[in-house]
Amino acid sequence: MHKFTRNLLTKWRKLELPFSDKTIIVAVSGGADSVSLALALKELKERKKLNLNFIIAHFNHDLRGVESDKDAEFVKDLAEKLKFVCEIQNSKSKIKDQKGNLEENARNARYEFLLEIAEKYQAFAVLTAHTQNDQAETFLLNLIRGSGLDGLAGICPARRQKVKGKRQNGEILLIRPLINWAKREDTENFCREHQINFRQDAMNDDLKFSRVRVRKEIIPLLKNFNPKIVETLANTADLLREDVEELQRNTPIFTGKLSQNELKQISKSRRLRVLRNWLESHRGNLRQLDLKHLEAIERLIFSPKSGREIELPNGEKVIKKDGNLVFEKTRVEKSSSDN
Repeated sequence: MHKFTRNLLTKWRKLELPFSDKTIIVAVSGGADSVSLALALKELKERKKLNLNFIIAHFNHDLRGVESDKDAEFVKDLAEKLKFVCEIQNSKSKIKDQKGNLEENARNARYEFLLEIAEKYQAFAVLTAHTQNDQAETFLLNLIRGSGLDGLAGICPARRQKVKGKRQNGEILLIRPLINWAKREDTENFCREHQINFRQDAMNDDLKFSRVRVRKEIIPLLKNFNPKIVETLANTADLLREDVEELQRNTPIFTGKLSQNELKQISKSRRLRVLRNWLESHRGNLRQLDLKHLEAIERLIFSPKSGREIELPNGEKVIKKDGNLVFEKTRVEKSSSDN
Protein backbone atom coordinates (compact mmCIF):
# COMPACT_ATOMS: atom_id res chain seq x y z
CA MET A 1 0.00 0.00 0.00
CA HIS A 2 1.28 3.45 -0.90
CA LYS A 3 2.35 5.63 2.05
CA PHE A 4 -0.18 8.30 1.05
CA THR A 5 -3.01 5.76 1.10
CA ARG A 6 -1.80 4.28 4.38
CA ASN A 7 -1.79 7.75 5.98
CA LEU A 8 -5.33 8.32 4.76
CA LEU A 9 -6.45 5.02 6.31
CA THR A 10 -4.79 5.96 9.62
CA LYS A 11 -6.62 9.28 9.63
CA TRP A 12 -9.86 7.52 8.70
CA ARG A 13 -9.55 5.43 11.86
CA LYS A 14 -8.72 8.45 14.03
CA LEU A 15 -11.79 10.27 12.77
CA GLU A 16 -13.84 7.15 13.59
CA LEU A 17 -15.41 7.10 10.14
CA PRO A 18 -17.41 4.07 8.92
CA PHE A 19 -15.73 1.26 7.00
CA SER A 20 -18.81 -0.22 5.31
CA ASP A 21 -22.48 0.16 4.39
CA LYS A 22 -22.44 3.94 3.93
CA THR A 23 -22.44 6.40 1.03
CA ILE A 24 -19.76 9.10 1.00
CA ILE A 25 -19.69 12.15 -1.29
CA VAL A 26 -16.20 13.08 -2.51
CA ALA A 27 -15.77 16.66 -3.75
CA VAL A 28 -13.42 16.62 -6.75
CA SER A 29 -12.39 19.80 -8.56
CA GLY A 30 -9.84 18.18 -10.83
CA GLY A 31 -6.86 19.60 -8.95
CA ALA A 32 -4.13 17.47 -7.39
CA ASP A 33 -5.55 17.54 -3.84
CA SER A 34 -9.01 16.19 -4.65
CA VAL A 35 -7.77 13.82 -7.35
CA SER A 36 -5.24 12.26 -4.95
CA LEU A 37 -8.02 11.77 -2.39
CA ALA A 38 -10.20 9.97 -4.95
CA LEU A 39 -7.26 7.79 -6.06
CA ALA A 40 -6.43 6.79 -2.48
CA LEU A 41 -10.06 5.93 -1.72
CA LYS A 42 -10.13 3.73 -4.81
CA GLU A 43 -7.01 1.91 -3.62
CA LEU A 44 -8.52 1.37 -0.17
CA LYS A 45 -11.67 -0.01 -1.75
CA GLU A 46 -9.73 -2.35 -4.04
CA ARG A 47 -7.73 -3.62 -1.07
CA LYS A 48 -11.03 -4.21 0.76
CA LYS A 49 -10.07 -1.82 3.55
CA LEU A 50 -13.20 0.23 2.89
CA ASN A 51 -16.49 -1.18 1.70
CA LEU A 52 -18.24 2.11 1.01
CA ASN A 53 -20.17 3.67 -1.85
CA PHE A 54 -18.24 6.70 -3.09
CA ILE A 55 -19.95 9.39 -5.21
CA ILE A 56 -17.73 11.92 -6.95
CA ALA A 57 -19.27 15.41 -7.04
CA HIS A 58 -17.99 18.27 -9.19
CA PHE A 59 -19.37 21.81 -9.34
CA ASN A 60 -18.54 23.75 -12.49
CA HIS A 61 -18.31 27.38 -11.38
CA ASP A 62 -18.09 28.51 -15.01
CA LEU A 63 -15.55 31.16 -14.03
CA ARG A 64 -12.95 30.22 -16.66
CA GLY A 65 -15.06 29.44 -19.72
CA VAL A 66 -13.70 26.55 -21.76
CA GLU A 67 -11.17 25.64 -19.05
CA SER A 68 -13.98 25.15 -16.52
CA ASP A 69 -15.73 22.81 -18.96
CA LYS A 70 -12.48 20.89 -19.41
CA ASP A 71 -12.24 20.49 -15.62
CA ALA A 72 -15.71 18.95 -15.57
CA GLU A 73 -14.87 16.60 -18.45
CA PHE A 74 -11.65 15.56 -16.70
CA VAL A 75 -13.54 14.72 -13.50
CA LYS A 76 -16.15 12.76 -15.46
CA ASP A 77 -13.42 10.70 -17.16
CA LEU A 78 -11.64 10.14 -13.83
CA ALA A 79 -14.84 8.89 -12.22
CA GLU A 80 -15.38 6.43 -15.07
CA LYS A 81 -11.80 5.19 -14.69
CA LEU A 82 -12.26 4.71 -10.94
CA LYS A 83 -15.75 3.21 -11.48
CA PHE A 84 -17.35 5.75 -9.16
CA VAL A 85 -20.72 7.37 -9.79
CA CYS A 86 -20.25 11.01 -10.80
CA GLU A 87 -22.51 14.03 -10.25
CA ILE A 88 -21.69 17.24 -12.11
CA GLN A 89 -23.57 20.53 -11.95
CA ASN A 90 -22.94 23.71 -13.88
CA SER A 91 -23.39 27.06 -12.16
CA LYS A 92 -27.03 28.09 -12.62
CA SER A 93 -26.09 31.75 -12.42
CA LYS A 94 -22.93 33.60 -13.26
CA ILE A 95 -21.14 33.69 -9.89
CA LYS A 96 -18.84 36.41 -11.12
CA ASP A 97 -21.88 38.65 -11.77
CA GLN A 98 -23.23 38.27 -8.22
CA LYS A 99 -22.70 40.97 -5.62
CA GLY A 100 -20.11 40.47 -2.90
CA ASN A 101 -16.85 38.57 -2.69
CA LEU A 102 -16.21 36.27 -5.67
CA GLU A 103 -14.41 33.62 -3.60
CA GLU A 104 -17.18 33.61 -1.01
CA ASN A 105 -19.92 33.35 -3.64
CA ALA A 106 -18.14 30.48 -5.37
CA ARG A 107 -17.59 28.66 -2.09
CA ASN A 108 -21.22 29.03 -1.04
CA ALA A 109 -22.49 27.75 -4.39
CA ARG A 110 -20.15 24.75 -4.26
CA TYR A 111 -21.15 23.72 -0.76
CA GLU A 112 -24.83 24.16 -1.54
CA PHE A 113 -24.38 21.73 -4.42
CA LEU A 114 -22.41 19.23 -2.34
CA LEU A 115 -25.05 19.21 0.36
CA GLU A 116 -27.80 18.74 -2.24
CA ILE A 117 -25.97 15.68 -3.58
CA ALA A 118 -25.50 14.39 -0.05
CA GLU A 119 -29.22 14.76 0.52
CA LYS A 120 -30.01 13.03 -2.78
CA TYR A 121 -27.99 9.94 -1.86
CA GLN A 122 -28.69 10.14 1.88
CA ALA A 123 -24.91 10.20 2.34
CA PHE A 124 -23.16 9.82 5.66
CA ALA A 125 -20.65 12.60 4.92
CA VAL A 126 -19.03 14.88 2.34
CA LEU A 127 -15.25 14.68 1.94
CA THR A 128 -13.18 17.64 0.77
CA ALA A 129 -9.44 17.53 0.08
CA HIS A 130 -8.15 20.48 2.11
CA THR A 131 -4.46 20.04 2.98
CA GLN A 132 -1.99 21.47 5.49
CA ASN A 133 -1.28 24.21 2.95
CA ASP A 134 -4.93 25.26 3.02
CA GLN A 135 -4.81 25.26 6.81
CA ALA A 136 -1.67 27.40 6.91
CA GLU A 137 -3.11 29.87 4.39
CA THR A 138 -6.36 30.12 6.34
CA PHE A 139 -4.45 30.73 9.58
CA LEU A 140 -2.53 33.63 8.03
CA LEU A 141 -5.58 35.11 6.31
CA ASN A 142 -7.52 35.11 9.57
CA LEU A 143 -4.53 36.52 11.46
CA ILE A 144 -4.34 39.40 8.98
CA ARG A 145 -8.10 39.97 9.25
CA GLY A 146 -7.97 39.98 13.04
CA SER A 147 -10.64 37.31 13.35
CA GLY A 148 -9.67 36.17 16.87
CA LEU A 149 -9.05 32.76 18.39
CA ASP A 150 -11.74 30.94 16.40
CA GLY A 151 -10.31 32.16 13.12
CA LEU A 152 -6.79 31.13 14.09
CA ALA A 153 -8.12 27.64 14.85
CA GLY A 154 -8.54 27.36 11.09
CA ILE A 155 -10.41 24.66 9.21
CA CYS A 156 -11.92 21.91 11.34
CA PRO A 157 -11.11 18.34 10.19
CA ALA A 158 -14.71 17.31 10.87
CA ARG A 159 -17.79 19.37 11.56
CA ARG A 160 -21.54 19.15 11.22
CA GLN A 161 -23.29 21.28 8.61
CA LYS A 162 -26.99 22.10 8.65
CA VAL A 163 -28.79 21.05 5.46
CA LYS A 164 -32.20 21.60 3.96
CA GLY A 165 -34.12 18.43 3.26
CA LYS A 166 -35.72 15.44 4.90
CA ARG A 167 -32.88 14.39 7.17
CA GLN A 168 -34.07 13.63 10.65
CA ASN A 169 -31.42 15.72 12.37
CA GLY A 170 -31.01 18.25 9.52
CA GLU A 171 -27.21 17.86 9.51
CA ILE A 172 -24.42 16.20 7.58
CA LEU A 173 -20.74 15.71 8.34
CA LEU A 174 -18.09 17.67 6.42
CA ILE A 175 -14.79 15.76 6.62
CA ARG A 176 -11.30 16.97 5.62
CA PRO A 177 -9.23 13.76 5.95
CA LEU A 178 -6.02 15.24 4.49
CA ILE A 179 -5.81 18.47 6.44
CA ASN A 180 -3.66 17.28 9.36
CA TRP A 181 -0.94 15.47 7.44
CA ALA A 182 -0.90 15.95 3.64
CA LYS A 183 0.87 18.83 1.94
CA ARG A 184 0.25 20.02 -1.60
CA GLU A 185 3.50 18.49 -2.78
CA ASP A 186 2.34 15.13 -1.42
CA THR A 187 -0.89 15.20 -3.41
CA GLU A 188 0.89 16.29 -6.59
CA ASN A 189 3.51 13.56 -6.27
CA PHE A 190 0.82 10.93 -5.60
CA CYS A 191 -1.00 11.94 -8.79
CA ARG A 192 2.19 11.85 -10.83
CA GLU A 193 3.05 8.38 -9.54
CA HIS A 194 -0.36 7.29 -10.82
CA GLN A 195 0.40 9.06 -14.12
CA ILE A 196 -2.57 11.38 -13.70
CA ASN A 197 -2.23 14.83 -15.25
CA PHE A 198 -4.36 16.76 -12.77
CA ARG A 199 -5.94 20.06 -13.75
CA GLN A 200 -4.33 23.44 -13.04
CA ASP A 201 -6.56 26.40 -12.16
CA ALA A 202 -5.14 29.68 -13.44
CA MET A 203 -7.07 31.53 -10.72
CA ASN A 204 -4.70 29.92 -8.20
CA ASP A 205 -1.99 32.19 -9.63
CA ASP A 206 -4.05 35.39 -9.74
CA LEU A 207 -2.58 37.79 -7.17
CA LYS A 208 -5.77 39.83 -6.93
CA PHE A 209 -7.06 37.15 -4.56
CA SER A 210 -5.86 37.46 -0.96
CA ARG A 211 -5.34 33.72 -0.53
CA VAL A 212 -3.12 33.59 -3.62
CA ARG A 213 -0.99 36.46 -2.31
CA VAL A 214 -0.58 34.63 1.00
CA ARG A 215 0.40 31.47 -0.88
CA LYS A 216 2.72 33.11 -3.39
CA GLU A 217 4.24 35.95 -1.37
CA ILE A 218 3.90 35.60 2.39
CA ILE A 219 4.48 31.86 2.90
CA PRO A 220 7.64 31.79 0.71
CA LEU A 221 8.96 34.74 2.75
CA LEU A 222 8.21 32.96 6.04
CA LYS A 223 10.03 29.86 4.78
CA ASN A 224 13.22 31.88 4.99
CA PHE A 225 12.72 31.90 8.77
CA ASN A 226 11.24 28.41 9.08
CA PRO A 227 11.49 25.93 6.18
CA LYS A 228 8.61 23.95 7.73
CA ILE A 229 6.35 26.96 8.17
CA VAL A 230 3.36 25.23 6.56
CA GLU A 231 3.47 22.36 9.07
CA THR A 232 4.14 24.80 11.93
CA LEU A 233 1.15 27.00 11.13
CA ALA A 234 -1.14 24.01 10.56
CA ASN A 235 -0.08 22.44 13.86
CA THR A 236 -0.59 25.75 15.66
CA ALA A 237 -4.13 25.90 14.29
CA ASP A 238 -4.74 22.36 15.61
CA LEU A 239 -3.57 23.35 19.11
CA LEU A 240 -5.70 26.48 19.15
CA ARG A 241 -8.72 24.48 18.02
CA GLU A 242 -8.44 22.34 21.15
CA ASP A 243 -8.64 25.53 23.25
CA VAL A 244 -11.59 26.80 21.22
CA GLU A 245 -13.46 23.52 21.64
CA GLU A 246 -12.89 23.59 25.38
CA LEU A 247 -14.18 27.17 25.60
CA GLN A 248 -17.14 26.26 23.43
CA ARG A 249 -18.16 23.39 25.68
CA ASN A 250 -18.31 25.78 28.64
CA THR A 251 -20.17 28.63 26.93
CA PRO A 252 -23.99 28.66 26.67
CA ILE A 253 -25.68 29.27 23.33
CA PHE A 254 -28.39 31.94 23.23
CA THR A 255 -30.87 32.09 20.37
CA GLY A 256 -33.14 35.00 21.31
CA LYS A 257 -32.32 38.40 22.76
CA LEU A 258 -29.17 39.02 24.78
CA SER A 259 -29.37 40.94 28.06
CA GLN A 260 -27.07 43.95 28.07
CA ASN A 261 -26.65 43.85 31.87
CA GLU A 262 -25.79 40.13 31.92
CA LEU A 263 -23.16 40.63 29.23
CA LYS A 264 -21.55 43.41 31.26
CA GLN A 265 -21.08 41.08 34.23
CA ILE A 266 -18.82 38.54 32.46
CA SER A 267 -15.21 38.78 31.27
CA LYS A 268 -14.40 40.17 27.84
CA SER A 269 -13.18 36.83 26.45
CA ARG A 270 -16.33 35.07 27.63
CA ARG A 271 -18.49 37.94 26.36
CA LEU A 272 -16.98 37.70 22.87
CA ARG A 273 -17.51 33.94 22.94
CA VAL A 274 -21.19 34.39 23.83
CA LEU A 275 -21.57 36.96 21.05
CA ARG A 276 -19.98 34.61 18.50
CA ASN A 277 -22.29 31.76 19.49
CA TRP A 278 -25.29 34.05 19.43
CA LEU A 279 -24.48 35.41 15.97
CA GLU A 280 -23.81 31.93 14.60
CA SER A 281 -27.18 30.70 15.92
CA HIS A 282 -28.90 33.45 13.92
CA ARG A 283 -26.72 33.46 10.79
CA GLY A 284 -25.92 29.75 10.51
CA ASN A 285 -22.20 30.57 10.20
CA LEU A 286 -19.62 33.20 11.05
CA ARG A 287 -18.36 33.92 7.55
CA GLN A 288 -17.32 37.52 6.80
CA LEU A 289 -17.41 38.39 10.51
CA ASP A 290 -14.17 39.76 11.93
CA LEU A 291 -13.01 40.71 15.40
CA LYS A 292 -13.87 44.33 14.54
CA HIS A 293 -17.56 43.39 14.29
CA LEU A 294 -17.54 41.74 17.71
CA GLU A 295 -15.71 44.66 19.29
CA ALA A 296 -18.21 47.09 17.74
CA ILE A 297 -21.04 45.11 19.33
CA GLU A 298 -19.17 45.13 22.62
CA ARG A 299 -18.93 48.94 22.49
CA LEU A 300 -22.65 49.00 21.84
CA ILE A 301 -23.22 47.00 25.04
CA PHE A 302 -21.44 49.60 27.17
CA SER A 303 -22.85 52.65 25.38
CA PRO A 304 -25.37 54.62 27.51
CA LYS A 305 -27.41 55.55 24.45
CA SER A 306 -30.44 53.47 23.44
CA GLY A 307 -31.58 52.47 19.98
CA ARG A 308 -28.14 52.37 18.42
CA GLU A 309 -27.18 49.65 15.94
CA ILE A 310 -24.19 47.89 14.41
CA GLU A 311 -24.23 46.94 10.75
CA LEU A 312 -22.92 43.50 9.79
CA PRO A 313 -22.25 41.94 6.36
CA ASN A 314 -25.16 40.94 4.10
CA GLY A 315 -27.55 43.56 5.42
CA GLU A 316 -27.58 42.17 8.96
CA LYS A 317 -27.79 44.32 12.07
CA VAL A 318 -27.41 44.13 15.83
CA ILE A 319 -29.68 46.62 17.58
CA LYS A 320 -29.75 47.65 21.22
CA LYS A 321 -33.34 47.91 22.37
CA ASP A 322 -34.83 48.06 25.86
CA GLY A 323 -31.63 46.83 27.49
CA ASN A 324 -31.22 43.89 25.08
CA LEU A 325 -29.29 43.10 21.94
CA VAL A 326 -31.52 42.09 19.03
CA PHE A 327 -30.37 40.49 15.76
CA GLU A 328 -32.09 41.61 12.56
CA LYS A 329 -31.64 40.52 8.98
CA THR A 330 -32.92 42.55 6.05
CA ARG A 331 -35.35 40.55 4.01
CA VAL A 332 -34.67 40.55 0.28
CA GLU A 333 -37.82 40.08 -1.75
CA LYS A 334 -37.45 37.74 -4.71
CA SER A 335 -38.26 39.17 -8.10
CA SER A 336 -40.59 37.39 -10.48
CA SER A 337 -37.57 36.19 -12.49
CA ASP A 338 -36.32 34.30 -9.45
CA ASN A 339 -39.52 32.26 -9.08
